[in-house]
Order: sequence, then C-alpha cells, then structure tokens
Amino acid sequence: MARDPLAGKLPVTVITGFLGSGKTTLLKHLLTHPGMDRAALVINELGEVGIDHDLLQVSSEQMTLLSNGCLCCTVRTDLQETLRELFAQRRAGAVIDFDRVFVETTGLADPAPVLQTLATDTLLSDYYRLDCVATLVDAVNGMTQLDTQPEAVKQAAVADRLLLTKTDLAAPDAVEALQARLRALNPHALFIIATHGQVDPALLTDVGLRNARPDAARLARWLGETGEGGGYLGQRLAPGVKHDPAIKSFALVFDRPFAWETFSAALDLVSRLRGPDLLRVKGLVNIAGERGPVVVQAVQHIFHPTVTLEAWPSDDRRSRLVFITRNIPRETVEQLFAAVGALNA
Repeated sequence: MARDPLAGKLPVTVITGFLGSGKTTLLKHLLTHPGMDRAALVINELGEVGIDHDLLQVSSEQMTLLSNGCLCCTVRTDLQETLRELFAQRRAGAVIDFDRVFVETTGLADPAPVLQTLATDTLLSDYYRLDCVATLVDAVNGMTQLDTQPEAVKQAAVADRLLLTKTDLAAPDAVEALQARLRALNPHALFIIATHGQVDPALLTDVGLRNARPDAARLARWLGETGEGGGYLGQRLAPGVKHDPAIKSFALVFDRPFAWETFSAALDLVSRLRGPDLLRVKGLVNIAGERGPVVVQAVQHIFHPTVTLEAWPSDDRRSRLVFITRNIPRETVEQLFAAVGALNA
C-alpha cells in the first residue's frame, strides 16, 4: 500500500495580525492551555510575549520549556533554520516530542514568505505541513488599518481563521461594520470572536488536510463551502458593506476532468503572468486517470507539492479552485485558463 503523503507531518499554524491586534494576549493563553502540553511555539522575541518567569525552565538560549510542557523557540536566524533545528532536536530526543507548531509573525509582516517557506524547503515539507493561517484583527483600530495598511489587508485576505479582538472596547456598530467588511474581504474564512485572547486552540488546529482520506465535510470546510448545493461562503453580501476593491475572492468550478498537462499549463500561465498578485489558491482537481482528487495549494507564485487523495469522499467529482487575488478579477483567471484550453478540458 502506498505511503500516505500527509500522514505523520507536523501541522503548522501561522498566527499573524497587525501591530496591536492582540497576538501577545492570545499567545499568553495558548502557552498555558492544557491542550498545548506537546506544542512548539516559534516566536520572534520571547521577551515580547511577557511570559511569567515562574512558568519558565530555560533549556537553551534559543529554546525554552514551559512548566506545562509547551516548548517556546525564538527565531534567531531565519525561520527555515529554526524549524530545521527544532525538528532535529525533536528527533534526537533533546526536546519534547511536540505534535504541532505555532509560528507567530511580526505585526508588520507579510505572511506569504512564511507560507512559502513550508512549500519550497524540501526538508521542511517532508516533516511539516501548513494546517492553518489565523489572523487577528483589532476591533478598535482594524477598520483604519484596513484603510491605510496594505499588510493588514493581505493578512486578513489569506486567513483560514479570522479572529476579531478587543470587541469589548469598541462600539457595537463599529464591530458589526468591521465584521461585515472582513466577511466581504475573505468570505472563505471561519470568523471567531476572541475575548481577551481566550480562544480554544482546537479552533486554530486540525484545519487543513491531515491525511489522504478526508471526508466530504472536512474538504468542504477547508475549501470554505457552505455545504448547501456546493455553494461557497460569503457569496451574498449585505448592501452598503465597504469592499476592498483590490482584493478578490472567488471560486471556479469545472465539471469535466482535466488532463494533467493542460491543468499544469494553466497554473503555470497564471503564476508567471500574475504571480505576485495571486495571494492564495487552494482546491481539489479532477485529473483524468487519477482515482482521487489532486490537492492544490499556492501562495503567490509558489505552489506546494501536489498531493493525490486516495479517493473522492462523495459523488461530487467537480474540480473546485478557490482564488484570493489582488487586482486580478475572476474573468482574467478564466481567460488564462481558456488560453490553454483548460475550460474545455
């Protein structure tokens, strides 16, 4: 029996959000949650988290073990080297046998390079898999940040989970307006209210595909489908909701199977011509001759290695691709697919 290409890989949750969005508060709660006793947290500076020193047992300059078993690791060089060293020490028995990783980005960071690191580093992709992108948005300042900071918009656009923080400090109508705008910006994400940073870690984990035998419900959640007639979340938006005109989120559905050469040519064309503005792509593709669907994930011009699932979980065998783009309308992507004959495959 063929080896499951997803089984055994350590899930990685990327936590991002603009300055002041509440990442520190969230991390404080994650670090002391009982369910985090076998988690590793990669952060930029340990001092920024403000952990109570009574919780710490320093095991090395870079790695710190909390009293509840959670491992903290600070990025001293770059993320690739940190994750490699972390896994090497796990395999050697020098640190706990952690079963998941949380990576915190800086408030001004574009999350794309972190996601691309997991796709392009061969060693990392053998041992880690992207599970979730969780973006925190400050209910007090979030609307202004979305108006003025391109990084804040991108952080929200690529998220699998959108966490709205500081709702207790903002006016109810402001919270409602921000929530509506975030739903318009990223209709495929699950929306979570995070009060004082208290979030069940289960909402930030086990989001992506963990093996080659996912059920239909898991695939639908991963793609952002409503589960009602194959529709997608957020297709009907309330009138008056402020849109971010540069950001587009849409799904393309193809009824007929693709020849792999045709599909890969279409992806290559889209990536070469509009790669920087292809913020995120994920989907399932019916490739002629394959027993199960092919899983496709990409961030800008970087595509993760494809994985073929063992079988289709339902009778719905249409290809479904979710695109989150910047300044690329749906029609442009359709035209690029048509240019290589993909729409008539």
